Amino acid sequence: MGRLKIGIIFGGCSEEHPISVKSAREVAKSLDTGKYEPFYIGITKDGSWLLCDSPEGDWETRDTRPAVLSPDREVHGLLVLDEGKYETVRLDALVPVLHGKLGEDGAMQGLMEISGVPYVGCDVQSSALCMDKSLAYLVARNAGIPTPDFWIVVADQEVDADELTYPVFVKPARSGSSFGVTKVTRKEELAEALATAREFDTKVLIEAAVVGSEIGCAILGNGAELFAGEVDRVALTHGFFKIHQEKEPEKGSENSTFIVPADIPDEARDRVQATAKLLYHALGCRGLARVDMFLKEDGEVVLNEVNTLPGLTSYSRYPRMMAAAGVPLGDVVDRLVTLALAGQPG
Repeated sequence: MGRLKIGIIFGGCSEEHPISVKSAREVAKSLDTGKYEPFYIGITKDGSWLLCDSPEGDWETRDTRPAVLSPDREVHGLLVLDEGKYETVRLDALVPVLHGKLGEDGAMQGLMEISGVPYVGCDVQSSALCMDKSLAYLVARNAGIPTPDFWIVVADQEVDADELTYPVFVKPARSGSSFGVTKVTRKEELAEALATAREFDTKVLIEAAVVGSEIGCAILGNGAELFAGEVDRVALTHGFFKIHQEKEPEKGSENSTFIVPADIPDEARDRVQATAKLLYHALGCRGLARVDMFLKEDGEVVLNEVNTLPGLTSYSRYPRMMAAAGVPLGDVVDRLVTLALAGQPG
């Protein structure tokens, strides 16, 4: 039997483009090329799709050809422009390594659904649901899982700063990696924080601060067969966690470090993992997700957010948590492709 042909899609038009490229590089390094024949499809910041030999270096200008994912299921893969003519490349599966808008918000998932090619990760509905923090909170509350108190602010809606109890976090409802997020400690800072969040989304959340440890749990699997990686804890010296916005995140963060496994009691660890799995089910996730939560001093676990295509860079939390549980990134990708092929008709 020949190698499985997989399309690895990376880059994208969102503010998380550079993170996606780094994630794709780690996937490329860990991929079992004896089992898989990779086709790297890079999306430039302006939305051009290019078939390239790898996501390394100057991939946008090095031996690339225009390529698109065909919506025609008979093609079942790529249309590649070569010397004025389109040739087809049939793919067995797609591995989206995309973050943020048009990557993990359901848009790309919709295109992959239309193509008919089995793909890794959450479907259209769960991707869109998890991307919008306010909707994810409503589902979580319905499942009996606590969330921060929050208020939705739309378009140019005005907010009475005197009605809030500080500190609060102001954030875009549909963005990732802490882009556009501000911690507001006094009412005079609110207007600027709202303006910053609106640079990334017209829908903004104001969240009450949760006092507790920031905890994460990596989940892998479908249905009842879920595997939880080791829980991590984000140890902060000041401010709030936003490592993807550091100038050189590979060298660490200016205000945070990861403790994996988390230095919390076993009972708390079990509760965090159980809560993460419950959220994963409630939100309809499949394949993988990183569930971020707060662990309060009284043991209560509160949802922060769910990332349906978490970062896979050398410094990202998801692969660290999985590696700590004995599952290196190459095995994660292998399991994800197996799940995609088993769960979706091709």
